[in-house]
Amino acid sequence: MRQRFEQQLTMGVEPISEVKIRLKSRDEMPPLLLALQTIFITPVLNEKIFTILEEKICLNKKATGRKGMDLWHILVLSVVRFACNTNWDKLHHYANNDIIMRKIMGLHSSDFYKDFYEFEYQNILDNVSLLDAETINKINAIVVEYGHALLKKKEDEALQLKTDSFVVEANIHFPTDLNLLYDSLRKVLCCIQKQLPLNADLAKGWRKIKAIKKQIKKTYRSTSWYVFKGKKEEIKKIMVREYLQRANSILDRSNELLLQQANEELQYYTAYVALFIDQINRRLLKGEIIPAEEKVYSIFEPHAEWISKGKRNPELGNSVLITTDQYHLIMDNKIMFKEKDAAQVAPLLVRLKANYPGQIIKSISTDKGFYSKANFTHAVNAGITNVIMPKKGKLNKAEYQREHDTTFIKLRNKHSAVESNINMLEHHGLNRCVDKGKLGLERYVALSILAYNLHIIGNELVKRKRKKEWIKEQRYKQAA
Repeated sequence: MRQRFEQQLTMGVEPISEVKIRLKSRDEMPPLLLALQTIFITPVLNEKIFTILEEKICLNKKATGRKGMDLWHILVLSVVRFACNTNWDKLHHYANNDIIMRKIMGLHSSDFYKDFYEFEYQNILDNVSLLDAETINKINAIVVEYGHALLKKKEDEALQLKTDSFVVEANIHFPTDLNLLYDSLRKVLCCIQKQLPLNADLAKGWRKIKAIKKQIKKTYRSTSWYVFKGKKEEIKKIMVREYLQRANSILDRSNELLLQQANEELQYYTAYVALFIDQINRRLLKGEIIPAEEKVYSIFEPHAEWISKGKRNPELGNSVLITTDQYHLIMDNKIMFKEKDAAQVAPLLVRLKANYPGQIIKSISTDKGFYSKANFTHAVNAGITNVIMPKKGKLNKAEYQREHDTTFIKLRNKHSAVESNINMLEHHGLNRCVDKGKLGLERYVALSILAYNLHIIGNELVKRKRKKEWIKEQRYKQAA
């Protein structure tokens, strides 16, 4: 049973609407908490966001039973984690010790005799993980809509959009086929070791499993040294053959166990052992070049890609497409799994039209990586007045005139602002994804963008409140 959160006005507990947030601070928390406070006390925003959370978390759940974490607490905790670019341990500390944050959650009591509500670490982790990317993106659309109402000077003011992509790094080590094979073998042995106490017959053949682990690690390290630092090719091949021989022995025994008893986790890692044995044999013993589409860069994050984009140091992760407006709010995002920039323009325009039906788009700017004749035509047909999409290669006369127009140059110069937005987004946790799996990555990206947008709105709210306070001070001085 879960509830939205209805604050009980008891002695010592300050109402959320009356919580005072210190505005003279350069930390990320005050603007974020002010934005969250505004969401809670604004009936329209409150109703829309809680309805979305209920549809995701409370749907088909009984109204009886033990009370779970309130929806408001889940939202606050999930956003604070990314606004501060922190980990679960620090979030656990904030949830139990940050007074202003607890006041915004409606929990802090000034009376020492009141019961102290304490969050458990695992409770925070389990509840925040209930959110998914689709739910968060719906909330983000509502937040952006409110941001436009707050920041726009005129209600019908057209949007000037900027689109670019950047890489969110995966939390993995640098991959080589040798260390990926070792990772796979290690996990296979761990899976088998878990089953030993449950199966007495199985334990007979694996009495020395700890010694096998040590031997595999020793063989892997010596093989890596000879392959990457050794000079004699003959010794390299001898060490590789020994490594593969030990790996094949474990692979055969693992396959025998799978025939006796099905185990999904063991089957998953056994398949990777077979894959990397084959690739090491082909590359180091037969001298073949492994095609890029056959390569796997992590057995724990198989969606991770090798992305260079012309840079000296390649990045291991996934590209994320973002679209910002002139108010620096992120209106759209998409994780590109083995996709290129040039294939994103048409789907982007469809999503923008579906998510923001009442908005007028005056201009959209991209870099040269997004250009194609079809993309330019899509943008023009979508009713966008200024399509700032520089062409690759030589320009004809019409294209030269278009790209040297005063408006084109002005909007193209403004496009660099998206790089600043990306930098700020990376400071909101989106430099490296530490959550596990593809779903974890999607949730991580969506929550980072939601925290970023709330921070932008919070900065504007802080600016307006400080201006009001300054005006009051001036009037007080004049009256005195």
